[in-house]
Amino acid sequence: MEVRILNNKELKAFIIAFINKKEKESSNINYIEYSYYELKVKYGLTEEQIDEVLRVSRDYFENKNYDVYFTNAEFQYNGQKRKVETNDYMVAIKQ
Repeated sequence: MEVRILNNKELKAFIIAFINKKEKESSNINYIEYSYYELKVKYGLTEEQIDEVLRVSRDYFENKNYDVYFTNAEFQYNGQKRKVETNDYMVAIKQ
């Protein structure tokens, strides 16, 4: 696994592209997941970069009326109690 070193401008561009990709490619636009595999393995982001992706994404999705949950948080979805598993960083659910 290779860690990518991005400057602030590159990281901001990555975050915007990643959010857009998740919205377009999600099989359910009302339920968006960010996985450990995507951010850590596939894109090789550092913990600090991942924290920034999650912070910006949280703000973005909350502004679009999503509830946002992070690893180990419990939430209700389709009448079922669920938990953000350890292999996921974030789940955003449309209100």
